[in-house]
Amino acid sequence: MKRRTGRRAQKVLVMASVASMLDLFNRDNLRMLKESGCQVEVAANFSFGNITSRERVERFRMELRQMGIAVHHIPVPRKATDVISILRSYRMLKKLCRTKGYSLIHTQSPIGGAVLRLAAAPFRKQGCRVIYTAHGFHFYKGAPLLRWLLYYPVEKWLSACTDTIITMNKEDYRLAKSFYARQVCYVPGIGIHPQDYCPDAEKRKQMRRAMGFGEQDFVILGVGQLSRRKNQEVMIKALKLLAKDNVHYVLAGLGELKERYRRLARRLGVEHNVHLAGYREDIADLMQMADCFAFPSRQEGLPVALMEAMAAGVPVICSRIRGNCDLVRDGREGRLLDADDAAGFAEAVRQIMEQPRVADRYGENARRRVRGFSAERVNGMMREIYGEYLWME
Repeated sequence: MKRRTGRRAQKVLVMASVASMLDLFNRDNLRMLKESGCQVEVAANFSFGNITSRERVERFRMELRQMGIAVHHIPVPRKATDVISILRSYRMLKKLCRTKGYSLIHTQSPIGGAVLRLAAAPFRKQGCRVIYTAHGFHFYKGAPLLRWLLYYPVEKWLSACTDTIITMNKEDYRLAKSFYARQVCYVPGIGIHPQDYCPDAEKRKQMRRAMGFGEQDFVILGVGQLSRRKNQEVMIKALKLLAKDNVHYVLAGLGELKERYRRLARRLGVEHNVHLAGYREDIADLMQMADCFAFPSRQEGLPVALMEAMAAGVPVICSRIRGNCDLVRDGREGRLLDADDAAGFAEAVRQIMEQPRVADRYGENARRRVRGFSAERVNGMMREIYGEYLWME
């Protein structure tokens, strides 16, 4: 695809279903577009469905405004069955596209991405270009047949309304190549800053004291929304199988399964070993105190939390699924296990506890491998993609 030669107004809309997705995964993109002289606006649901705290969402809204980025609240629902909210969002987005005259739209997330691509479709004839980032298709190897029947046809159909599809893992890339978009690009995630996670012995001591752990305690860290998709339940069951009082599972995140996990831990007799830490903004510091990072998710695109643990040199054990397998090779950077194999996760924890040389090797290999997923590399790739449609100063 050739770079455009005619200079024109550069109005850009960046959208996700929820504001937290823009906050957590698009800050570098927004900054890059703004610094390149674009007039940048964002659209998302700022009221509900976010995986960060309400305070952080409001703080993010203020930061955007201070950067000169216009904010549009769009009531994108979490469920595709909420037809009324979807239609309302469609009308609002179509009006934005009609009145704003965007040069470029960058959208993501299944529902928000679908609604905006439909709303923007008529305006592509007027020169508006559309980029869609798939943070992990809902259909994938091993996914239930119903997901393939529901989501695959829709994504393929919507690809005809898309100029560039960005995928974050190799499996999605291969699938998207058979779609109708003009261009499909592989970009390895949103990019992380490995230097922010360098092991720090003093920080490790500070964080352990703050959390009430001693050096004799073995701390497993989990980060993510408390949900069936993230599947933290399997680690609570693994704690029961380990049957060690000094093994602790710290789970940082919000979600609808909080009370369910609390009840499960109580029923299994490990309530004193499970620590529901809630939403945290100090993940880099939490990584320092961890002896192991557990990530038993059932579905991922390319998980940021897993990359952060690898950058911190924490031995990782994770599910053998798309995205995770792009990052971790079994027995090299950590362990890959079936998502619901509680016994396997327990045994992997036991190996890391009892074989410090193996644990150190996992951590060192992980730190080397994750350098290929750095923000510097990702931002360079995104600049090239944006440059297909915009003048980048």
